[in-house]
Amino acid sequence: MTSISATSVVVHDDPIIPEESMVAARAADAKSGEDTVILAMDALLGITDAFVVTSGRNSRQVKAIVDEVERQVKESGGGPPVRVEGLGDARWVLMDYGDFLVHVFLDEAREFYDLEHLWSEAPRIPWAVPSAS
Repeated sequence: MTSISATSVVVHDDPIIPEESMVAARAADAKSGEDTVILAMDALLGITDAFVVTSGRNSRQVKAIVDEVERQVKESGGGPPVRVEGLGDARWVLMDYGDFLVHVFLDEAREFYDLEHLWSEAPRIPWAVPSAS
């Protein structure tokens, strides 16, 4: 029996990303996540559709971002992460949602690992809600 996932997707030109990854990016922004980006990974990696990458100034803020992402993704109809790693020291917390991954870094860890440079070929997906002008 074949099971079809009910996960909604958003199409931006060619990349297809889970709608919940946009929710996660906005949740990180709500807790002052810095330089939040969504990278479309499906064509490059094949095991996940998107990376959400953000950072906080200290471990307390990193944990607050993680909590807010989990809360908002659940409220939007997504499930909890399959796995969360790195919460103990909160230098680099990885939230695995299967279809997408959320990376929440301390500023200096983000600079050191530089995922955006490592995956520079990945299309960046706009996620911010347009401001009402």
